[in-house]
Amino acid sequence: MSSKFNFLPMPDSKGYFGEYGGQIIPPELTAIMNEIDAAYEEIRVQPSFQNELAELYTHYVGRPSPIFHARRLSKRQGGAAIHLKREDLNHTGAHKINHCLGEALVAKFMGKTKVLAETGAGQHGVALATACALIGIECEIHMGEVDIEKEHPNVTKMKILGCRLIPVSRGTRTLKDAVDSAFEEYLKDPKNFFYAIGSVVGPHPFPKMVRDFQSIVGREARQQFLDRHGKLPDVITACVGGGSNAIGLFTAFLNDDQVRIIGVEPAGRGLDTPDHAATLTKGTKGAIHGFKCYNIQDQDGNPLPVYSIASGLDYPGVGPQHCYLKDLGRVEYVAIDDEECVDAFMTLSRTEGIIPALESAHAVAHAMKIAKTMSPDQTILINLSGRGDKDADFIAQRLGL
Repeated sequence: MSSKFNFLPMPDSKGYFGEYGGQIIPPELTAIMNEIDAAYEEIRVQPSFQNELAELYTHYVGRPSPIFHARRLSKRQGGAAIHLKREDLNHTGAHKINHCLGEALVAKFMGKTKVLAETGAGQHGVALATACALIGIECEIHMGEVDIEKEHPNVTKMKILGCRLIPVSRGTRTLKDAVDSAFEEYLKDPKNFFYAIGSVVGPHPFPKMVRDFQSIVGREARQQFLDRHGKLPDVITACVGGGSNAIGLFTAFLNDDQVRIIGVEPAGRGLDTPDHAATLTKGTKGAIHGFKCYNIQDQDGNPLPVYSIASGLDYPGVGPQHCYLKDLGRVEYVAIDDEECVDAFMTLSRTEGIIPALESAHAVAHAMKIAKTMSPDQTILINLSGRGDKDADFIAQRLGL
């Protein structure tokens, strides 16, 4: 495939996507990260690892996830045909299991004794607790108190799966604070602990490693769409917080110039308020959690509080590859507010019988909006990254159902 976009290697040998990424961390931690990178590069090419992961994807996760033509939603909106990549049907209910299995296997390969992570909506936490139970390694998840209250079903699942759940009461008591807490625990013994970052963020090699594990979504979707329709979708879209589900879908289509790629961020209570997490839309260049990216920060470079109705999207930074693709102009980034998100959540539920995660509902909302501007022979593919079981009680309470 040829493309009008001149992509650099992603990432380069130092973990940079253009000017974003890298390892903005103390030297002693750099050595640890380089060990993880070396172990990952060693294991990823081993047939035994590839076969084990492929077998788990097929017989444990349930891959390939299907693509569903949302006919009633398409008819309701008018215009383009809307299709859903059903990552919500994966074991544990979201795309997160794709990289959690990979990270758990890498941790086991390196002889680590405990896997640590943060979680926002709880999908990463559940997926990692699941993978650790399967692999047989100790798991500890840090989660903000606000998210614990909001995402109670996932909290219960994590406890049943045997992980140690650490409530985080500092700051806004949400995802950014959970990241800080988990990272502090990791620093106590980085030789024996493995920090399984839940998105394409953090210091190198995590943006690369998580992307690679998630890229199965796009590879499957591209082939499935070609097999079924004889052509590629006109538009692909996914929600973007840290950006793992989006980069998982986008990667396989980057060289297909005819495919329009759209990432959808959370506008929260409005882009004209401080209550949003639209990092690529409103953020500025800086560093957070060991890497350079666009982020929501004050004049001194300190992260500001962010907000989204979707707990998995309220992060003040974003994956470095997304930043690079934004600057390059290959991917468009837009924002959807809470009300549009809730409307899409309810609309998809009642037109197709599919309850989406609030995170995924941001992408559904934007697809609903642009479908009207497209012709009936055009197609939109949404990465439906997770199911909304975790959000059902919250939405019912919000809407008085």
